[in-house]
Amino acid sequence: MIIVFWISLCIVFYTFFGYGILLLFLVKLRMLFKGKRTIPDNGGDWPAVTLIVAAFNEEDFIVEKIKNTLELNYPPDRVSYIFVTDGSDDHTPGLVAGYPQIKLMHRAERNGKIAAVHRALKEVNTAITVFTDANTFLNKDALLNISRHYSDSSVGAVSGEKRVHVADQGDVTAGEGFYWKYESKLKAWDSELYSVVGAAGELFSIRTELYEPVSADTILDDFMISLLIAKRGYRIVYEPMAYATESGSANIKEELKRKIRIAAGGIQSIMRLGALLNPFHNFVLCFQYLSHRVLRWTITPFLLVLAFILNCIIALQTRSSFYEVLFGFQVLFYASAMLGWVLERRQVRVKALFIPYYFCMMNYAVVAGICRYLSGKQSAVWEKSKRK
Repeated sequence: MIIVFWISLCIVFYTFFGYGILLLFLVKLRMLFKGKRTIPDNGGDWPAVTLIVAAFNEEDFIVEKIKNTLELNYPPDRVSYIFVTDGSDDHTPGLVAGYPQIKLMHRAERNGKIAAVHRALKEVNTAITVFTDANTFLNKDALLNISRHYSDSSVGAVSGEKRVHVADQGDVTAGEGFYWKYESKLKAWDSELYSVVGAAGELFSIRTELYEPVSADTILDDFMISLLIAKRGYRIVYEPMAYATESGSANIKEELKRKIRIAAGGIQSIMRLGALLNPFHNFVLCFQYLSHRVLRWTITPFLLVLAFILNCIIALQTRSSFYEVLFGFQVLFYASAMLGWVLERRQVRVKALFIPYYFCMMNYAVVAGICRYLSGKQSAVWEKSKRK
């Protein structure tokens, strides 16, 4: 029992903290022997780029998104824009149509984001394709900072940084901002060691020729598209100087809905990307994928529960002060999360409780997402979360 407890605790620690520590050590070791990765100079020869925005009923944001897009720094003769508004029954298509610089693609049927992306890719004839969400806003040099990486032939995709704007007054969704800061640091180290393990749809790009259509029922299309490229031996680079900013979720209910969908998509992706778990195919990528993604989306949330139960039993049986103190810390952490939940429901803001609450919510979402996927209740059709 004690052995199982320590194995569970070690895996939990490794998943959320240990991998980051080990990753930083490996990055420092690599830099010691090989130096820091550099970006080859493209000599001012910028590749032709097409920026694709898939928008569903985004009339509140679409004009601002268009203006942000058209203000991006990039040689005008080397960039094209496609906005796909399939299924939108508000003013989104009409608003996009008012900008002749943008190619509008619209169908009345709503078949999901990936179907819209597939359709748009058939119209792309540039070397690089950039994807970004309709409710995010890019920094002016985003395209320049992304495109410069493609002068390295080993790079198949480039992932930008997601930044979450947290309101000054804050609420528990501030945990989302903290989570993404930590996640961004891990991605930077992943990229320096070898490759990012999956790109986020807020902002990422690919070599167009490497695009592989994924199944229509794919939940995390951005994740699958990028990792299929990594599977072929290309690196996914992380570029923090190309970033997409969006508001936090409108409330914890919306954030939970989004997290459950991501978790369901995560387990689906793991089942479809079995080759990435073969260490003989690409050992470093396998190590990164298993450590950064697979553990979070599979066993770790269950091990949190197991470690709590076993710690309680061991403390009662052994009367060891060490195990009693350890159990006390666990009780304190989960009590803080519970108190955060209670106060949030009463609209009382205590920032110290945001992190334990968000952490527990995130792990609950993984369990709920696995159950939803296995029950066949998770649809791949685009689910838009409400933002602030």
